Amino acid sequence: MKAKQFFAGLTLSALLGGGVAAGGYKLMDANTSGFAQGESLFPQVHYTSDMRSSSPIVPEGLNFLKSASTVTPAVVHIRTEYNGSSTVSNGSAEMDPFLREFFGDNYERQAPAQRARKGSGSGVIIASNGYIVTNNHVIDKASKIEVVLDDKRTYEATLIGTDPTTDIALLKVKAEKLPTVRFGSSDNLQVGEWVLAVGNPMNLTSTVTAGIVSAKGRSIDLLRSKNPNQQYSIESFIQTDAAVNPGNSGGALVNLNGELVGINTAIASQTGSFAGYSFAVPSSIVSKVVEDLRKYGEVQRALLGAQIQEIDAAFAKEKGLKTLNGVYLVNISEQSAADEAGLLAGDVVTAINGVPVAKSSQLLEQVARYRPGDKVEVTYLRAGKERTADVTFKNLENSTGIMKRSAAKAAITFHGASLESVSEQEMQKLGISGGAKVVDVRNSKFAEAGMKEGFIITRIGKQAVSGPADLAKHLQGAGEEMVYLEGVYPNGLKAYYPFVK
Repeated sequence: MKAKQFFAGLTLSALLGGGVAAGGYKLMDANTSGFAQGESLFPQVHYTSDMRSSSPIVPEGLNFLKSASTVTPAVVHIRTEYNGSSTVSNGSAEMDPFLREFFGDNYERQAPAQRARKGSGSGVIIASNGYIVTNNHVIDKASKIEVVLDDKRTYEATLIGTDPTTDIALLKVKAEKLPTVRFGSSDNLQVGEWVLAVGNPMNLTSTVTAGIVSAKGRSIDLLRSKNPNQQYSIESFIQTDAAVNPGNSGGALVNLNGELVGINTAIASQTGSFAGYSFAVPSSIVSKVVEDLRKYGEVQRALLGAQIQEIDAAFAKEKGLKTLNGVYLVNISEQSAADEAGLLAGDVVTAINGVPVAKSSQLLEQVARYRPGDKVEVTYLRAGKERTADVTFKNLENSTGIMKRSAAKAAITFHGASLESVSEQEMQKLGISGGAKVVDVRNSKFAEAGMKEGFIITRIGKQAVSGPADLAKHLQGAGEEMVYLEGVYPNGLKAYYPFVK
């Protein structure tokens, strides 16, 4: 694909709505070699799977040694397994690119004897007590998540939470005093600045590559093309020319101070291998998502409540606009944050809390930093005159409160089983105050204990279980000892199961 053709689509923008985002989506046709054509601006984009100053301090000229040596010990190799009937045999046919993308970066080609699927990617340790950030697509639907440290120590990871709208996931391993990467400011990152990509491409562990920041605020229509239901997807990628390949997903993008400025997520390629450009979720978004997942178990998404449109020369002429910078409000949802602040269709938003927004991806990135209930000053143009409005963001339920974690989003994987929270209706029906519901026990330790799908674990020994994460914590603390899991089935039948990790 010629460079001119490749970048021609960058000036286009899909209409985004519902909150601050919406548009048309397509799933990839299994018979095609790339992603969906048409709405996808980049049909050949593939998944790769306290803020500080970003300005590098390099007193003796350009030097990557300090950054590489600081970051490498804190970047991990993530290996995943997937239960189910679908397997891949090692025949002569090429691997379906959708399977490679959906099940992780290094989707393992199996021997003639069919086995469970496997994948791999990278992750970054962000807390010494075992919290690890990676891409959602690296661990999505995995039945087992294994983390291998740079020093070859291996742990089974617990999934704390995911955010498909930004392709970020948070894992936890039972370990202490781990090496970490500290967050840096992606806001201060400059186009032309040197960065390093650290990850595990093609099962080549602890690999470091260097490049420069090629662009910021890049929207490549990747997350929506992968999941057409993600109308609130946030794409404002850092684009670099650091070599990134399958297996790098979830790895670190760092500045020369060794500070995390992004999570490597995707590459632009016709082959699935590096062809010159890679894309990373900026640390400003990552840190907010991680904080929400740790504190609330679910990302608190702030919504403006407007359908937005990118402005180019043709659109500006059509609407009689005197600017090409800013984001056009196509329409405003009733009783939304924008509506209550007095914004109208036809207004052009130019800044959020004083931060300029020249295009849709920048507006989405700024809004993504806030939570429902947060108040910001929005600068906009109406009939060519600059105005400001105080906007209080709302959530998906059109209120300003904190969203509670739903049962579906509370699911985690632990010891090969999928566990999720118990609904309010089930708790009332069964007379329980919490628990961890086993929704998939195939080839797991829970299945070996005799447990069936649907069983709700309410106690482990003498300790009450409030939810999936609570169960994982108690089981990890039990070591290798046998414990008894007490609970109830949806029909009211109570049961006890001996369990050994």
